[in-house]
Amino acid sequence: MYKSRILKLMGLLEKIDINSFIITRPENQYYISGFTGEGLTIITSNKSFIITDSRYTEQANNETNDFEIVEIQSGMSPFSTLFEIVNEYKLDNIGYESQSITVKTYYELKKTFKQVNLISTDGLIEELRVIKDSQEISLIKSAQQITDKAFQHILQFIKPGTNELELTAELEYFMKKNGSIKTSFDTIVVSGPRTSLPHGIPSSRKLQVGDFVTIDFGARFSLYCSDMTRTVIIGKPSEKQVLVYNTVLQAQINALNYLKPYSIGKEVDEVARNFINKHGFGDYFGHGLGHGVGLHIHEEPRLSPKSKNQLLPGMVVTVEPGIYIKDFGGVRIEDMVVITESGIDNLTKSEKQLICL
Repeated sequence: MYKSRILKLMGLLEKIDINSFIITRPENQYYISGFTGEGLTIITSNKSFIITDSRYTEQANNETNDFEIVEIQSGMSPFSTLFEIVNEYKLDNIGYESQSITVKTYYELKKTFKQVNLISTDGLIEELRVIKDSQEISLIKSAQQITDKAFQHILQFIKPGTNELELTAELEYFMKKNGSIKTSFDTIVVSGPRTSLPHGIPSSRKLQVGDFVTIDFGARFSLYCSDMTRTVIIGKPSEKQVLVYNTVLQAQINALNYLKPYSIGKEVDEVARNFINKHGFGDYFGHGLGHGVGLHIHEEPRLSPKSKNQLLPGMVVTVEPGIYIKDFGGVRIEDMVVITESGIDNLTKSEKQLICL
C-alpha cells in the first residue's frame, strides 16, 4: 500500500522536475509511511527515510517497512540530520510542503540548504489523499459507526438542567470507550439561542425546555475521521422551530438526492442553498454545504458556492446545510457520504427527523 503511494507521489514529482521530497505534515507522513510519531520524512527516487529522535525510533521501526529510520543524535537538529542525507545522496531539486511549515522552519531550511534548490509545493500528497481506497473507506466507516452509537447514547443525557460541557464530556468519554483514539475535532455542543453559533464552544449553560440542542462531533478510528451533526429539541417545538428544522432537513435531502459521481461541488451546494433561499432563510446560511473528510477533518473536495471540484468515486464528503438566526437559534444536519460509481453510500445512520426529548 505505502509503496504504491510513494510511486504515485514520485510520478507527481517527476512532472515538476523534483527528485526528492520533504514531508513535514503529520497526516501526510502517516499516509506515505504509516508512521504516527514526530519527525521528518524524505522521499527520494531510490530510498526513503524517516528522521526522528530516540522517543520514536522503536515506534517508527514497528510501524513502517521500506523506510530507513535515522535517529537524530543528541545536540543535532532534524535539519542537520536531513542535511547529512542530502549530502550523502547528492540530492538536489528538493520539494517541501509550503502549506504546512512555519516561517521559522522555512528559514531553517533555507539556511541549512544554501546550495540546494528548494522548491515550494502545495497539496501534492493531499491530491493523492482525495480519493480513498477500500481500506481507508472501511476505517472511516468504523469511525462513523462509533459516532452513530455515541449519538444514540447521548440522547438519554439531553434534558433540562444538564449543561453543554457535561454533554461534551459524556459524549467524548463514550466514543473513547467504544474505540475512538480521540475526537476528529473539538466537539461542538450548543443549546438554546447559542445554536445560532455554527462553531460555538460548549459552555456551562444549562439546557432548558424549548431549547434546540446542536451537536457536531466525530470520532477517529486508526487516525481516520468521522463527522456528523444532529439538532434535537427539548419539549414541544414552536411552529417556527419546526419550519426552520424542516427547511434544513429537506435542503439536505434534496442535495443528497442530487449528489452523484462527476457532479460539481458548487452545483450540489446550489441545490440545498436554493431551497433555503426559496423559503426565506437564505441570509442565515453562511457556510459551504460540505467538505472532504479523511485523515484530516477538513479536506478537499469542497461543496461550496465557489467549488469547481468534480466529485469522483472514492471521495468522502459531508452534506451539512444549516440555518442560524441570532437570538432565536439554529439547526444543522450533517451526514457523511462516500461517492460511488453508481451514486453515494451514506455512512451516517442516525435519525434525521426532528427528535423531541
